[in-house]
Amino acid sequence: MAKKELELYIHIPFCMKKCNYCDFLSFTADEDTQRRYIEALNREIAFYGKHCKDYVLSTVYIGGGTPSWLGEEEIAAVMETVYAAFSVKEDAEVSLECNPGTVTARKLSVYRQSGINRLSIGLQSTDNRELKMLGRVHTFEQFLKTYELAREAGFANINVDLMNSLPGQTTDSFLATLQKVCRLRPEHVSAYSLIIEKGTPFYDLYKFDAVKQAAGMQTDALPTEEEVCAMTKMTERVLAEHGYVHYEVSNFALPGYACRHNIGYWKRAEYLGVGLGAASLLSNIRYTNTGELYAYLEGSACLRPGLWENPKEDGQTEELPAVNLHVSVERIDRRGQMEEFMFLGLRMMDGISRQEFEECFGVPIEAVYQETMAHLQEEGLLIKRAGRIYLSERGQEVSNYALAQFLS
Repeated sequence: MAKKELELYIHIPFCMKKCNYCDFLSFTADEDTQRRYIEALNREIAFYGKHCKDYVLSTVYIGGGTPSWLGEEEIAAVMETVYAAFSVKEDAEVSLECNPGTVTARKLSVYRQSGINRLSIGLQSTDNRELKMLGRVHTFEQFLKTYELAREAGFANINVDLMNSLPGQTTDSFLATLQKVCRLRPEHVSAYSLIIEKGTPFYDLYKFDAVKQAAGMQTDALPTEEEVCAMTKMTERVLAEHGYVHYEVSNFALPGYACRHNIGYWKRAEYLGVGLGAASLLSNIRYTNTGELYAYLEGSACLRPGLWENPKEDGQTEELPAVNLHVSVERIDRRGQMEEFMFLGLRMMDGISRQEFEECFGVPIEAVYQETMAHLQEEGLLIKRAGRIYLSERGQEVSNYALAQFLS
């Protein structure tokens, strides 16, 4: 019997320095804490390897934080544990996030020898003033050196992360960033708009400006809503001119290089998350690990399966399989699965398949979402064509609003 495919996400929470806009689960830590964390992580990976014998890994993604901030031996040890614990497809996509200035030729060589075949480099901007304002610890020149080293090490699948809508940024300055990156010809570009998140230094500085931006008012430091829209359209145009396919709201790839791991998330593939605060989706049960470092270190020392009791609407409780690292366990009911199918799948430029919906849920999509889809079509935000449903160009511009219509 063929094994089921599984995606593996590995969280490395450590950073050289927290960026001004970042609300991810990441922080600085001393070498001893990093060493203990990697030991705990390897125990968790080995534990799940014993309990996931029916699966084969199709993708592995090491994210953070800044995984490349660790020593290469620690990353190699994690990858060795993965290959020892799991069956891994021969053509598996194995990604690692890294930041400019944190890798060396030796690190990159060890990554390649460890089975890593894709890099995601966090550039954000080619303008050193913008990088300093963001709190990045690198310059554009350091990025260029990192990119050159990666190519020399044999990496033929590289993503570059970019960010627009920054304080003080103009369409001209972002155009310069796009053009410089396109000249390098990375296989993949992720281009995100800055979101001002609570709990970050940027929130204290720009929270009122963010409200003005969302309301379409004149802003002080952030680009206006109109300028944000112009940057988004410019991103699509410039990358298309250089041969990049816009396959997801914020992601572009040369043909054949779309990120398989992220596509799995948008298509509700099963995935296992290991490490601090990592999330998993297995058999339509959503799991979340503890986000407390010392609880994670302690819990991983005596990993054990158990049962999680969830209250049901009828007053009864449901027992779900779990382990002692989990802080939340939730079964996603049929309605919730439908909602995720819609609002995740519609992030993809080619949208969702009507046939796949009916195969998954046993009913035509109109039986569930006729009214919602009709409303979005009337607004010009949704298109139905050739057995597929997808957001229009206008729908992509207001995707948060459009996708929210499919939630209860």
